[in-house]
Amino acid sequence: MKRLSGALLFASLLALAACKGHAKKIVVYASSDIQTDNTKTNITVGDGTTHHEQELDFTGSAPVTLNIQSPAGKITLEAKDDGLYIANLKNDTVIGSYQHVGAEGGEAKITQDALKLKLDSLQKLVAGQNVSEANRNYFILPNQIVKITADTKAKIFGPFTTIPGAFDAGSVPEIYKFYSVKELREIISKLAVMAGAAKPGETPAK
Repeated sequence: MKRLSGALLFASLLALAACKGHAKKIVVYASSDIQTDNTKTNITVGDGTTHHEQELDFTGSAPVTLNIQSPAGKITLEAKDDGLYIANLKNDTVIGSYQHVGAEGGEAKITQDALKLKLDSLQKLVAGQNVSEANRNYFILPNQIVKITADTKAKIFGPFTTIPGAFDAGSVPEIYKFYSVKELREIISKLAVMAGAAKPGETPAK
């Protein structure tokens, strides 16, 4: 009887450990204050023009369902598997990708060819081209939730936030950077000038 009780206790501890190992983190983006209740699953957002974000942490293997009240009406979003998600409650598409951050801690001077490749990549990204889980880039429409990575310890830098030059890339397993479409188009416009692209009616620089 004691052996059976011990076995049951061991099995219970294993089940508890397995349960504790499950985790989901949802980063919520909105254009107004993000109001949540004690369960963190009932969310209210309003109209606004200022970017807000909030991280919601959940444990357990069960899917997490977010019940959202927004200017667009009632929305339900679900995170089924463990991992790190972005829930986009903005009225603008959110775009981003995995960042290859070097160990040098700063950005080296970029050549014109590299600049043009970066510009081409961003133009395709803002158009929703070459977007796939394998490429680790993401095109998140309003009122959608997308799993970014299985690692909840990854670091996401959201819209209107730059990656600090002093940020220790070795302190996190993965880094992602996201932009709003409007923000990314402004960046593309500036890069186009730097790359020597012509403005409408002008001759391209050589």
